[in-house]
Amino acid sequence: MDFSEFNDRYQSDLDDCAFETLAVRAGQVRTHECEHSEAIFPTSSYVFNSAAEAAARFGGESAGNVYSRYTNPTVRTFEQRLAALEDGEACAATSSGMAAIYAVVIANLKAGDHLLCSASVFGSTIVLFEKYLRKFNIDIDYVDLLDLNDWKSKVRPTTKMLFLESPSNPLNDVADLAGIAAIAKAAGALFVVDNCFCTPAGQQPLKLGADLVVHSATKYIDGQGRCVGGAVVGSKALIEPIIGVLRSAGPTMSPFNAWVFLKGLETLALRMRVHSENALELAQWLAQHPKVATVNYCGLTDHPGHELAKRQQRLFGGVLSFEVKGGREEAWKVVDATRMISITANLGDAKTTITHPGTTTHGRLSEDERKKAGISQALLRVAVGLEHIDDIKRDLARGLDAL
Repeated sequence: MDFSEFNDRYQSDLDDCAFETLAVRAGQVRTHECEHSEAIFPTSSYVFNSAAEAAARFGGESAGNVYSRYTNPTVRTFEQRLAALEDGEACAATSSGMAAIYAVVIANLKAGDHLLCSASVFGSTIVLFEKYLRKFNIDIDYVDLLDLNDWKSKVRPTTKMLFLESPSNPLNDVADLAGIAAIAKAAGALFVVDNCFCTPAGQQPLKLGADLVVHSATKYIDGQGRCVGGAVVGSKALIEPIIGVLRSAGPTMSPFNAWVFLKGLETLALRMRVHSENALELAQWLAQHPKVATVNYCGLTDHPGHELAKRQQRLFGGVLSFEVKGGREEAWKVVDATRMISITANLGDAKTTITHPGTTTHGRLSEDERKKAGISQALLRVAVGLEHIDDIKRDLARGLDAL
């Protein structure tokens, strides 16, 4: 069998397939062993047939594997599959979600450039920008995620990138992606969207005008809390310089982790539907609880971003946050009363998790930065898992009812 011809034909037949099919089949390349599941290639380097072939590979004159820091068959399969799911041309897999964000900014920004970032992003993203990017004389301004006029007014001639996550972590604010994409395009700047909460099963930002999409594959793409990884998806022209950063700096994905993430992608659409269904029911229950002050979940009809989320998302996602009546002491009591729910800052797991953002995910921010991001000491974030919803409610009720 000519496996090259078979693989080309196999992949071309997938061009018109649905999301669920691409999640299972896209990017797979079979070897002469005729394996059904994707193979893992745990090798650091590759053997060449001649010095001339090695020179051509290293020089980029011919396609093929060079060194597993930036070319590996298992990682490439994951990259091609995720790119297909995001409706992008190419993907660069990284060692973590933060490595993906790092690679994007290092590949595209230089001293004197200006970055506009939503104030409502993951705490580590702000730390990366403030503690490290600023050292290289990159200017950064933070804007109100929901205010298009704020985005417009803070654009400068030197603005080269607009960065946000939507829905936001942990308040579930929903950005007008098409509106912000138009602002970025008018400014000649790149528009980058962190799509961690929705995943491509729930939202495809490239179709709404984003230039690049970043992921923490650690979360829903894995789905079972097994591995750390990240990815960037976009056009081939924009992914190429990011691959250059990975080739030189090395924050790349391992073959084993790529294989785990491939298995996660196979069930992504199914899992995200259940995560979203459970999260909506839990949000509705919390909204009626007498010890809960506010609930942040874009699936609730009274959420300010609900109608926008319905237009640009296929799912509302599995993460919500809520404020208890009181402060940190009361919030910690709810956390400590749980028996089944995992007390951890990770999300996207089959197991429900709970965390106190003010002292964990956003704990490294200053009090002023937390205030701007809307992170109060009464706030708790729940990443709703795949357990039966009644059991999740019962576990949270232990602490809430005791307040």
